[in-house]
Amino acid sequence: MSKDKVKWDQVKKWVARDGLKTTWKAYGMPEVLDPFSSSFADIDPMPKWNIPEKVMISTTITGAFFSKRSNPNQPITVDEIRDSAEECIKAGAPNIHIHVRDDGGWNALDPQRFHDVIAPLRNKYPEVMFDGCLVAVNDEESALMESTANSGLFDALPVNTTAICCGDSMFFKAPHVVIEKARIAQDAGCKPIISVYDDGDIDNARRFLVESGLLKKPYYWLILPALPGCSPMHNPRQMVEALMRMVHAIKDIDEDAFILVCAAGRASTYLATFAMLLGLHVRVGMEDTLWPYPHRDEIIKRNVDHFLQMKQIANLLGRELMTPAEYRKTLGMPAKSLYSGKTHG
Repeated sequence: MSKDKVKWDQVKKWVARDGLKTTWKAYGMPEVLDPFSSSFADIDPMPKWNIPEKVMISTTITGAFFSKRSNPNQPITVDEIRDSAEECIKAGAPNIHIHVRDDGGWNALDPQRFHDVIAPLRNKYPEVMFDGCLVAVNDEESALMESTANSGLFDALPVNTTAICCGDSMFFKAPHVVIEKARIAQDAGCKPIISVYDDGDIDNARRFLVESGLLKKPYYWLILPALPGCSPMHNPRQMVEALMRMVHAIKDIDEDAFILVCAAGRASTYLATFAMLLGLHVRVGMEDTLWPYPHRDEIIKRNVDHFLQMKQIANLLGRELMTPAEYRKTLGMPAKSLYSGKTHG
C-alpha cells in the first residue's frame, strides 16, 4: 500500500457494504440534463455567451519599429508596402493600417509616400478601409499633420495617449499633442483611434479625450501591449492578466467600447486569439510583431500569411470577418469611402 494519508480500513469497510454504487436521482425525468430548460423553472440553464458574431481583423503592413535587420521580409519601400497591402486586400482584409518609411528606412510623415501607397489601392478597392499613423518627429512633419489628415486618404487615425520607453526609444505624446491630433482627425472626418500601450495610457485617454468631451461616441480603442516598455506579457499568465486589466479599465470608462487588440510582441497570435475569445477585435501583421508564435523563433514572411492565419482561427471560433461596410456602421462612420482622388506633389 502506498504511503498516503487515506484511511484505507474505512474505505474498504464501506466498499464491502455498499459496493461502488453512485447515488443518482433524476428529478428532471424524462431528461437527465435538459440543456434548454428545467422541470422546476422556465429558465435557460446554459445561456449563450454575448460574443459578437462578426470580428474585425485589421492588417498592419510595416509600422515604425522593425527594420530589415530584424526581419528581412519587412516591407520598407513604397512598392513593398503597397504590394503587401494589396496581397492582404485580395485575401479579404477589410482594413489596412499604413505607415511609410523614408529612404533610410525610418518612419516618416510624408504625404507623397502615403498617397503613392494608398491612392492606387483606394481607386482599385474603394470599399476597403484605410487608417494610417501620422507621427510627427520634427517641425517639418508637424506642419504637414493637418493637411495630410485632410487628404481623404484615411478613414481613421490613431491618437496615441502615451509616454513610454518603447525598446530603447522614448515615445511621448504631450497632452496638447494628444488633444490637437484628436481634433484634427475628427475635423477631417476620420475616426480617432485611442491607442494605448499600458494602463497609464488608458487614464490619459480618460482625462484628455473622454471626460474633456472632445471625442464623440462610439469610442474606438486600440490596445498595443507586449512590446518592450509596454504592458509586459512575457508568459501566458502575464498575457491573460494584463489584457484583462486593460480591457476592464477601458470598460470602466466606456462600457460599449469597440476594442481592437494588436497581435504584438512575442504574445503575437496567442494574444489575438485570446482577444477573439473575449469577443474583441484584432490587428495583425508585421508592424507589431516578428513572430507568428510566442514559443518559436520563426518569423513572419508575409503579412497576408498572418492575416489568413488569424482569419482561420476566427472561423474556427465561430466568428465571421466583418465587411468594410459593417466596420463603418459599427464605428458610426459614413457608409462610403472618403477618398475623392486628391493628389499630392
